[in-house]
Amino acid sequence: MHLHPTPRLAALAVSAFLVSCGGSEEPATVPEETRAQDTRTFTADATATTFNAMAAAAGDVTDMSTTSRWAGVLNGAGYRVEVPLNWNGKLVMYAHGYAGTGTTLGISNPSIRRYLVQNGYAWAASSYSKNYYDVRAGVEDTNALALEFTKIAASRSRPLVAPTKIYITGHSMGGHITAAAIEDEAYATAQNKVKYNGAVPMCGVMGDTELFNQFAAMQVTAQALAGVPSYPTAKWSEVSTLVTTTLFTTFPSVPTATGQKYLSVLKNITGGTRPMFDLGIAFGGSFPSAYGTFGGDGTVTGILNKNILDTNAYTYTIDGDAAGSTALNASVQKLTVAPTANRLRRDGLRWIPQANGEFKIPVVSIHTLGDLFVPFSMQQTYQKRVAAKGNGSWLVQRAIRGASHCDFTVAEQAGAFDAMIKWERDGIKPLGDDVVTPATVAATTYGCAFTNNTRGPDESGTTNALRPAIVANSAPCP
Repeated sequence: MHLHPTPRLAALAVSAFLVSCGGSEEPATVPEETRAQDTRTFTADATATTFNAMAAAAGDVTDMSTTSRWAGVLNGAGYRVEVPLNWNGKLVMYAHGYAGTGTTLGISNPSIRRYLVQNGYAWAASSYSKNYYDVRAGVEDTNALALEFTKIAASRSRPLVAPTKIYITGHSMGGHITAAAIEDEAYATAQNKVKYNGAVPMCGVMGDTELFNQFAAMQVTAQALAGVPSYPTAKWSEVSTLVTTTLFTTFPSVPTATGQKYLSVLKNITGGTRPMFDLGIAFGGSFPSAYGTFGGDGTVTGILNKNILDTNAYTYTIDGDAAGSTALNASVQKLTVAPTANRLRRDGLRWIPQANGEFKIPVVSIHTLGDLFVPFSMQQTYQKRVAAKGNGSWLVQRAIRGASHCDFTVAEQAGAFDAMIKWERDGIKPLGDDVVTPATVAATTYGCAFTNNTRGPDESGTTNALRPAIVANSAPCP
């Protein structure tokens, strides 16, 4: 049973957690600071009461039109809930990715929706009550929806018992939400508390704020190699044309000689030598999204009040060029975080919740190797954090031979979820990949074990466009 804590008990729990973490707790009479995100308003569709059934597909064993499908608004966030007639008593929460900075809230169905319904799972998805990179809202609103599941069902004349198990999965920022939601810190500090039984983060921001450090590292090295190493990073727009034309003849697929050095640095920032990096640059299409983040002030567009960026831990490498690497590291700007930018708070989760590696439930995480927006290095950061907390036995990671951000086949995603379920249910840990040993990751066949190029009726347009090109332009798997 998952209960809402009273405000008094919640405050005591947060206070105890702050003390246990060595965090300083301000006097209770001092209100928490506000930020730009707190003044922004967003709108969910208050008229929606249902949504469309999935179209029938070959091989379906369940009539997709017979599910219960409910839509509505909860605490300012839109939601969708789907329950098959043969519900197995288990609920899957789906967390969508970054939805931009508009004022309209939208809901995404899980990519493995057909798999879930066919196997008897109910699922629910929130729009979150805020857009922007608001993982705090994502965790709270997803948890709140999970806690409201039986009330929503009863209000729609289908009374259901409480779920026997609750799982969580999500893409990209939703992967960050997934990773944060299962943390001990989140359970101690969230307003809406849910104990999940298993998780499948996909192409997730598993290193939380380390992703923004990587974007900053990409920018400062680009500036240094282009000859403007000391130019203020926040004034990127003033030098972006110079930097881009110095590094690329055609951005980003045709680099200049200097650009070749930059791509070497970029490869090493984002996970090291590995299959699919070259295809990610050539036609994957995700690096321009990372490049588009350059010039930020470190507040993640008002999610924080102070700079979160820190590049002091980075040592940059140009493959085969020791002298050039030394010169780059000597000239490049180093950005330093404001220490309290993302501190623990008394009013709920951190503004950017962390993936600390403190959990003891089955987690199966998948990531494409050619992703340069949320790079494969996020998995390496996550593995090291989880191992440092002594929880490596609860984590399985799988590399997928995709060339862009989140371009998995549905079969790859359903396979990861099914593996997590069997692990949680039967206690048999599934196989995964070593993501941190350089020689292993650099092998030409790396990622073959869990890549499944079979495409079905529910693939994304990106995957349908890219997989044939990937197969045609990469070494075949054994």
